[in-house]
Amino acid sequence: MSIDSLRRSARATVSGLPQGFWWLWLSTLVNRTGAFVLTFLSLYLTVELGHSAWFAGLVVALHGLGGVAGSPLGGALTDRWGRRPTMVTMHLGAAACAAALAVVTSAWAIAVVVLLMGVAMQAVRPSINATIADMVPAHDVRRAYALNYWALNLGFAIASIGGGAAIFLGYRTLFVVDAVATVLCAVIVFLRLPETRPEARVDTAGEPVVEAEVSMLTVLRDAPFRTLVLLNLLVCVVFTAPWIGLPLTMAGQGLSPSSYGVVIAVNGIVIVGFQLLVNRLTEKHSPVLLLSLSSLLFAVGTGATALAGSSVAFAVTVVVWTVGEMIHVPTNAAATARLAPEHARGRYQGVMGMSWAVAGFVAPIAAGAIVDGPGPGVLWAATAAIGVLAAVGYLTRLRTALTDDAHAADDSYDADDSYDGDDSCDADKAGGIDPAVAAPTVTPKDQDPVNV
Repeated sequence: MSIDSLRRSARATVSGLPQGFWWLWLSTLVNRTGAFVLTFLSLYLTVELGHSAWFAGLVVALHGLGGVAGSPLGGALTDRWGRRPTMVTMHLGAAACAAALAVVTSAWAIAVVVLLMGVAMQAVRPSINATIADMVPAHDVRRAYALNYWALNLGFAIASIGGGAAIFLGYRTLFVVDAVATVLCAVIVFLRLPETRPEARVDTAGEPVVEAEVSMLTVLRDAPFRTLVLLNLLVCVVFTAPWIGLPLTMAGQGLSPSSYGVVIAVNGIVIVGFQLLVNRLTEKHSPVLLLSLSSLLFAVGTGATALAGSSVAFAVTVVVWTVGEMIHVPTNAAATARLAPEHARGRYQGVMGMSWAVAGFVAPIAAGAIVDGPGPGVLWAATAAIGVLAAVGYLTRLRTALTDDAHAADDSYDADDSYDGDDSCDADKAGGIDPAVAAPTVTPKDQDPVNV
């Protein structure tokens, strides 16, 4: 492939999206570039404060538990209050928690702050994903989610490298920088991002159309979407397991923590280097096919971990399931937007985000127990089986829901229906955590979603 071809491909990947999306993209990059709390929390608790690995694991689990509550809360606020107010408020709440961690020293005060931080950080996800669905034409939604996920991972990579280089300043200083970056993110959203919540529809007589009331229970009664959430939960469990099981497996084979650090860094390197290319290669394929393929890649990648015996072999397994991650995250977010009614996008994204949070809380505990009990071989066999089960589920249970014109909102929502925004947006109209290696309480990068 020539340089000109690569340039044309890159231009096609980033062109045609509304200006408001790029302000949202920038806010994500800024936020994640300063994401030092989640990157260095385990090290701070064990090395700086002298707490046990058990306590560090408990605190990390509390962050995930906060996300379980934060995701549906954020979804409800997104639909009732608006996208931008929810984003600004929750970003400021997360900033306050990051700043508090630089001050508090009591073990249980830290636990409470991290729990609240989990609520705030996860509550912002539905508003971000709903905003992307609001302002981006339906045929570009998956591309937009992929670009936002790329920004998230690029920011985490910068945070990991920059934080490691600046660690001499002290963990508390990094937490303050995290708070400042999050406030800056909120300022960008407040000043540059328009509110995109759809206005009430009117009938031909000009009277407001009364939309059906949508509660969280209503969302869960949507059978196709409920199936999508449950299958995503299975995939999230498989995705989360390596972040605790892989370092323990490698340690059991006599490999050093530094070896694990190099191996898991492959995940971020592959995403930053190839996310846009993967999205370009897969954008024309059906969501059912992509979700099934990503599940199989998770199954093969994690299952093969049981056969690996060297750092290189472990790195290869990480590459395989990372490709699955790059396919799954934007496709799942776009499928959620596709199934959600326009006036309930926040709640739908909130319920989907809750599946990520539940997996982030349950999977590390289960993975650690299995490694300590039956052994790592059982863990990797189980993740492979779950991944295959999810792939079969996507193929057999969602083929109609994600291709049926009657259910797919984007089949009647073309580029002319996309959010135009204010005048500034019209001008250019061409969504799991890097681990602390030294501690066994490693957690995945921010669960998003997209999050994304």
